[in-house]
Amino acid sequence: MNAYQTLAEIQRDLAEGACTVPSLVESYVQTAAARASLNAWLEWDEAAALEQAAGVQARIGRGTAGPLAGLVLGIKDVICYRGRRLSAASRILEGFESQITATAVERLAAADAVILGRLNCDEFAMGSSNENSAFGAVRNPLDESRVPGGSSGGSAAAVAARTCHAALGSDTGGSVRQPAAFCGLVGLKPTYGRISRWGLIAYGSSFDQIGTLTHSVEDAARLLHVMAGPDGRDTTASPEPVPDYPAQMQAFADRPLRIGYVQETLDSPGLDPEIRAQMQALMGRLQAAGHTLREVHFPLMPYVVPCYYILTTAEASSNLARYDGIRYGHRAQDAASIDALYRRSRTEGFGAEVQRRILLGSFVLSSGYYDAYYRQAMKVRRLIRTHTLELLQDCDVLLTPTAPGTAFRLGEKSGDPIAMYLSDIYTVHANLAGIPAISLPLGLHSDGLPTAVQLMGRPFEEGLLLGSARKIEQTLKNSLM
Repeated sequence: MNAYQTLAEIQRDLAEGACTVPSLVESYVQTAAARASLNAWLEWDEAAALEQAAGVQARIGRGTAGPLAGLVLGIKDVICYRGRRLSAASRILEGFESQITATAVERLAAADAVILGRLNCDEFAMGSSNENSAFGAVRNPLDESRVPGGSSGGSAAAVAARTCHAALGSDTGGSVRQPAAFCGLVGLKPTYGRISRWGLIAYGSSFDQIGTLTHSVEDAARLLHVMAGPDGRDTTASPEPVPDYPAQMQAFADRPLRIGYVQETLDSPGLDPEIRAQMQALMGRLQAAGHTLREVHFPLMPYVVPCYYILTTAEASSNLARYDGIRYGHRAQDAASIDALYRRSRTEGFGAEVQRRILLGSFVLSSGYYDAYYRQAMKVRRLIRTHTLELLQDCDVLLTPTAPGTAFRLGEKSGDPIAMYLSDIYTVHANLAGIPAISLPLGLHSDGLPTAVQLMGRPFEEGLLLGSARKIEQTLKNSLM
């Protein structure tokens, strides 16, 4: 099978008869089986996918196929798909079968995307390495001794290994963008509320957003265009009109950009020197191409990680209270009382990182600490959003690294939660501010692994963000020619 970079390339071959949708599914399944050591897939349903593919192929023949015909997709194991297992990579949801299909998945399927199966992730999307899954760590397809990033590591690994063309992830603090960076992909987190969260298992409800992992900015725009929009089942889904993102992307890619680079991110002592040098080289090429670059400052940078972890753990402690061993999922055996049943079911069902975050969240919400931690963090979040939007008044996008380094080795940070949390130092900013952000491959490090650059944009101006990303994607491609 061809190593397709865009859906447009697949659809061209389908139109010319060089391949069929069922043959694409079969090829992806064969590759997934051959790369089983990655542990990216929790399950795939070849028969159901082939049945979907046959229907899409028939519609292609009749000229009635949807805009995503030919796209074979994997979905992160926190996104509901009716009649399929759903576990959030946790033992607490052992044996659970989803009763609904997420709005985002419904819209993709209606546009003729084929859903292949569900992908491994950090338990309840809590992690930066995909080592927290109850079903084992996921490995980076570019170097299996390394992590793929988290929490959407299975989604990133599956796409990078070409076991599906694209994948859905969820992004609470960088869980789409950081894995994209570690695996050399494009990772898009839209504005909070741009895509319905109906059918997405909640971690931090005011942060969570479904995002995409693709090989190109073009495909990210096409997927967003299908999924975005209001949803009566989700009151946080925005009623903002959905523009033609692919068309907007191209229009904005054809004009000069105003780019603000956040100096504090480049000055950070934790940033790998090679990534810093690559960022500076990119900025030089953009300036030479006629774009305006200006230094901007974000003095709140030291507070983004602590603010993020106070607020998200507080929300997690509330959201995960529903998993009690009573209604569904894992239930402890031979408990002597209802209190013991709750305690034992949750102790047995939740992994160490999830338990750590629940305890931290319960602490910051508890009497005597709520004002000192949670309320103060909410004030800081408001300051972060306000200052970020002020910076974006004079810039089309903000430019930062995506991650401070390349993919680290399995086990390297698993014993040090603080070091692990600092992997998100550049990505949590966009979630705290509720703005869209995208990660793009930047180059290769001397260790042979990909590096990445991040762009952040104004709320609901994904067209401009995607156009800017497309321009940078083209600039980087041209520099390699």
